[in-house]
Amino acid sequence: MQMNDKPILICYDGSSGAARAIETAAALVGPRRAVVLDVASSMTPAESLAGTYSAMAGAALAETHAAEAVRIAAEGTEIARSSGFDAVARATRAVPTWEGIVEIADELDAPVIVIGSRGLLGLNEAVHGSVSHQVAGHAGRPVLIVPPPGKQGADGDGNGR
Repeated sequence: MQMNDKPILICYDGSSGAARAIETAAALVGPRRAVVLDVASSMTPAESLAGTYSAMAGAALAETHAAEAVRIAAEGTEIARSSGFDAVARATRAVPTWEGIVEIADELDAPVIVIGSRGLLGLNEAVHGSVSHQVAGHAGRPVLIVPPPGKQGADGDGNGR
């Protein structure tokens, strides 16, 4: 199978940054096969606490998160299709999120992972984490990180020099 025959992996979480990443990827790589992935969110601390008191509540919450991931991946797939991709939706669960993304990319042998970035810097990035940077650091394959609009480097060229 040629590299162009393998689907690219597009990460989509329902955010405007993720939609922008899809549109940017379409402009850069053109029409091709794609898998649009949403990784189900982990339970909040409150949800985890509820789950410890009731296995049924924990299972219901996990099911709700999984169903939401399927819905979000389908939404992203529609954006990808309207951008020219031959796209299919995929949802998975993983903690941390980056591990789920890298696992699916490995399974697909995706030639590139496309992901949006919130553009966090410094302490914000340290506290909130950066899924895009974790993916780039662990993927072992090219990762296209699309920054939010207006995030330019110090000299305005986007590369921070």
